[in-house]
Order: sequence, then structure tokens, then C-alpha cells
Amino acid sequence: MIVLETVAVAFSMFSALPVPQVKWNERNMRYSLCAFPLVGAAIALAMTALDRLCQSLALPAVLRGAGLCLLPALITGGIHLDGYADTWDAISSHSDAEKRQEILKDPHLGAFAAIRLCMYFLADYALWTASEKLRFPVLLGMFCLSRSLSGLALTHFPLRPGSGLARSFAEAAHKKRVRAFLLTLSLGLCALLLSLRAGELVLAAGLVFWYYRRMCARDFGGLSGDLAGWFLQTAELWMLAAMILRYYAEAAL
Repeated sequence: MIVLETVAVAFSMFSALPVPQVKWNERNMRYSLCAFPLVGAAIALAMTALDRLCQSLALPAVLRGAGLCLLPALITGGIHLDGYADTWDAISSHSDAEKRQEILKDPHLGAFAAIRLCMYFLADYALWTASEKLRFPVLLGMFCLSRSLSGLALTHFPLRPGSGLARSFAEAAHKKRVRAFLLTLSLGLCALLLSLRAGELVLAAGLVFWYYRRMCARDFGGLSGDLAGWFLQTAELWMLAAMILRYYAEAAL
């Protein structure tokens, strides 16, 4: 029962998928970050199914690309995109860490956030449109790795005071065990991608994770939920770009 409650907490927080509503408490939040990658698995399944449907119906590439671009946002409810937009508003202010944290807390959408969201969806749409038939194991590695690394950061990076739900999940977690589980899972997912000859995704995720750690400490004085959303969206976009770049580079040789 506690396992199902833990999974329900993760899905109710990090997705818009209908799950049984449970009251969050210390017991079912302790390992909820371990269940976070399961949301990525659900996205990978849905993306594969949509890709197969588009292929079987011989839909135009633009319609297939639009569907693949929008589906993750529909499944997550846009929770990570919200953090992505707020983070770019803060970064674009070129202010100190305190002022950037104030901007993150502002519920209004700034001009730079709107610009970056448009750029994100345009790039994401173009990349999915350019992709060939998708492999489920690669998608599984991609969407689960971004979430396992995100959860790992919550248990390892310094947290900014007043970082909202990010702090709630981090403080409720059994940090030592959750960190060990997510680190092992991340390494396993990297091994999976390498075995599938998709090492470029591992490299892209690693570079974004390295920059994410530096950015949290240098520019914001610690991690927050909005920064976690920025990392997840950025890592997935870079992994997708790396996958498409390799495909066309190999095709050109």
C-alpha cells in the first residue's frame, strides 16, 4: 500500500495524469523522488504509441512533430515548463542572486519568459519533426534520465531557503537511500543508452547537469523548484538535439 501511495504522490505532483488522491505525509513522501522517473516511463510509452499511430496512418511529418512536441507537456501539465520560463526571466534580468530569487517568486510571466517558451517549442517541434521512427528504449532512457538526475540534484545540491515544494520533497526524502537509488538508476540508464549506441544523449545530459550545478550555486545561491524545471526541460531538449544531430551527421557520411 505504501508503495502505491508513494507512486501516487509522485504522479500527482509531477504529472497531470489521473491517479488516486492520497494525503501526503512523511511515509509516502520519503521515497516519492524514487518514483519520479516513472513519470518519464509513462511519457516514453505515450510517445512511442503516438509515433506508431502517426506512422501507421502515414500522417504528415509536421502533424507527427507537433504531436510529439506537445504530448510531454500535456502529460506533465506544464509544471516543468513553468519553472523553465521563470528561470529564464530571472537569468535575463542580469541581477544578483537575491533579485533573481524574487523574480522566480513572481507569478507573472515576463517578456523574456514568453520569448524563451516560444523558442523552446519551436526548437522542440522542429527536432521532433526531423526525427525518424523512434525507439522506445531510447525514449525511456531519455525521459527517465532527466528525472532521475533532477531528483538526484534535489537530494545533493544545496537548497535555497524558501524553495517551496522542492524543499518539501527534499526534506521529506530519506536522503541517503534516495540519493543512492537515483544515482544507481542514473548510471543504469546511462549504461542502457550507451548499449543502444545513444551515447550522445548521455553526453548532453551530463553537460547540462554540470552547468545546472554551477548555475544554482553561482547565480541563485541554491536550488529551487523553478530551477529544477529549467534543468529537466533543458536536458531533454539537448538530448533530443544531440540525437538528431548524430543521425544527420551519420547520414551525411
